[in-house]
Amino acid sequence: QVQLVESGGGLVQAGGSLRLSCAASGRTFGNYAMGWFRQAPGKEREFVAAINSRGGSIYYADSVKGRFTISRDNAKNTVDLQMSSLKSEDTAVYYCAADLVPGRHMNDYWGQGTQVTVSS
Repeated sequence: QVQLVESGGGLVQAGGSLRLSCAASGRTFGNYAMGWFRQAPGKEREFVAAINSRGGSIYYADSVKGRFTISRDNAKNTVDLQMSSLKSEDTAVYYCAADLVPGRHMNDYWGQGTQVTVSS
């Protein structure tokens, strides 16, 4: 069992940066791939980024490549999402996810979400 709690959301101007963090409970954190997804109002939840259990493989959605960076610290049971050059279209609720396999189909565990609002 893995419980996930996101933090770090907020309001930021376009072009700015924000860092999201996800704290995981459970001794098996190091066995799971971790990911970030987002859901904008009226839209389906979409994949943002994922990292495998050891951090050696990383995946990004095309829309965030070069602007977002995912990282994890298995000693601290955390996974972060550094977001830069933010755009208004990045506005969404951001969710942390855990699964055995990284990628857009991650679905085992979810956090409650954190709101990111980018003002233009």
